[in-house]
Formats: sequence, structure tokens, C-alpha cells
Amino acid sequence: MDCGCSADEDRHDGPVDFEPYRGELTAYCYRMLGSYQDAEDLVQESLLRAWKARDRYDPARASVRTWLYRIATNVCLTALEGRARRPLPSGLGAPGEDPRVPLVPAPEIPWLEPFPDARFDLEVRADLRLAWVAAVQLLPARQRAALVLREVLGFTAAEVAEQLETTVAAVNSALQRARVAVAVAGERMRLAELTEPDDPEVRAVVQRYARAFEAADVPALVRLLAEDAILEMPPVPLWYLGRQDYGRFMERVFEMRGRDWATQQLTANGQPALATYVPEAEGGAFRLHSLQVFDVHAGRITCNVVFADLRLLQAFGLRSLIPCEELRPER
Repeated sequence: MDCGCSADEDRHDGPVDFEPYRGELTAYCYRMLGSYQDAEDLVQESLLRAWKARDRYDPARASVRTWLYRIATNVCLTALEGRARRPLPSGLGAPGEDPRVPLVPAPEIPWLEPFPDARFDLEVRADLRLAWVAAVQLLPARQRAALVLREVLGFTAAEVAEQLETTVAAVNSALQRARVAVAVAGERMRLAELTEPDDPEVRAVVQRYARAFEAADVPALVRLLAEDAILEMPPVPLWYLGRQDYGRFMERVFEMRGRDWATQQLTANGQPALATYVPEAEGGAFRLHSLQVFDVHAGRITCNVVFADLRLLQAFGLRSLIPCEELRPER
């Protein structure tokens, strides 16, 4: 594997510190792969390759950051060979109509995973949004890399050409095709509607949703939804479109799991999110159930992606079991 340097480059004897780049490299590999777990592994592999080749790094040819991204790009492109894209359920077929259909997971599908952005000091989060990453997953691997390196990370066309071992003309061509594809997908996924999680209106909507969810108040939940709100629940290949079906499904959830819940607010993918907890059977504590990640626009929730695979939630540092008095001090 080409590590981004050659054996005849000038030797670099000074110390090279790679650790400050770990966060942004993890975000880059996540955008490429759609999996936080895979991103962590690929960044570790990239930094290991860089460390082994550190004596051949030439600062006259590229900055440490550019050099590291070339290594990470090669690692990502190799990892993507033969892999299927990571979708959300809404990217696979028509919405469901029966709120009581069996909830059967499809573990054979490599689902898009959430990103624990609060763990990293990242200046830009908009391009970590689930809808945007899902749109990028539709691109061939090299178009994906060209788009992220050029549009998100701000590398020049010449630098991207060097990282992809191609020409500037080829980069510009790939970038043009990628922009068109993401624009088409973005229109369908309503990317232009995305708002920031710290916007006061967004925070207020999510707080009201949390209170309604904890009380299992379906009418209150529905009042906070856009008319064409989407609810999806990977790894279950099922999703619902519209306030009515969303509400009908939530009634089913509360019938199955009870009507006493607790929540904690956080962010994921630069979006507002709720960690939801259900009471233990013996009482006295709440157990982690899922992570809900929201899109909010014009004072209404337009999409809620619910991740119930607890293995994915470990990266968020969420406690699996919390005493009742911590979540509900009044009890």
C-alpha cells in the first residue's frame, strides 16, 4: 500500500506529532465509510502507517496534514473495495403502512451508523449530518473522496489529485458528477432544511418532544411533527412517512415498552438527539434503550432516526443503567 511517500524522499529527523489530527481524520473516514467503528479502525491503521514512514516524510513536499490525508484516503479506498454502501431504511424502499408489522432486524445490511461528534473538537459539523452522509454513500468511492476532500476539507484540486494519484482534470470531473448526485439526493432528503442543534427554537422543540416522550403522550408528540415527518429505525428495514403513521407506531411502542420513560439530551452528527431509557423490570433504575437523532425545521421535527443497537451507542459514553433518582430526582 502506498503510504503517501517514496523511499527516495528526503529524510525528516525531527519529531512529527500525528495525534492532533486524529479527530478530523476520524470524521473524514466516517464520511467515507458511514461507520464510526470502521472510521476509528482506519484512522488507527493510517496513523500506524504514518508512524512507520515518519523518517521519510518530507515537509518540503507536503504539510503533515496533507500527507496524513493521503495515507487515510488510500486506506479508505482500499477498505471500500467490494463493500456495499451504508443506507438508512428510507433509502431502500417505500415507507411502511402497517404500524404493527413485526420488527425484524436485517443485520446483513451494513447500516449507516451515528457519529459521536461531542467526543471531538470539530469546527464543521454540517457535513456530518446523517442525511448528508447517506447522500454521499450513493457515490462511487473516488467521487466520494474527491467531494469530501475538496468541498468539506478545503484541499485544492491539485492536492486532491495528489492524494488520489490522478490528474486535476479527473478530480474536477469527479467533483462535478459528485455535486450533481448529492444535489439530487439532497433535494429528496431535504438537506437545505437542516438547522443547528444549538438554535434556541430547535432546543425548545426537542425539549418539548422529550417531555412528551417521557409521558408517552402521543398527541403531544404528533403536534411537534411536520406533516411529512419520517421515522426510521435501523437495523429494522422499516420506516414510516407522515404524522399519522408516526403517531400510530409510537402508540405501539408505548404499548410494548410501557408508558414511563426517561431521556437525556445530547448531539449526534451535529444534530439534536435524545438517549432514551426504560425502567428495569424490578424498578429502581432505567436501562438504555435507544438513541434518537432529529432533523428540525421551522419549529417541527422532519425526521427521527432511532438507533437501537446498543453496541453503536457505546461510543457516546452513555451509561447502560442509571438509578431512578438520578434521572427522576423527584421520585
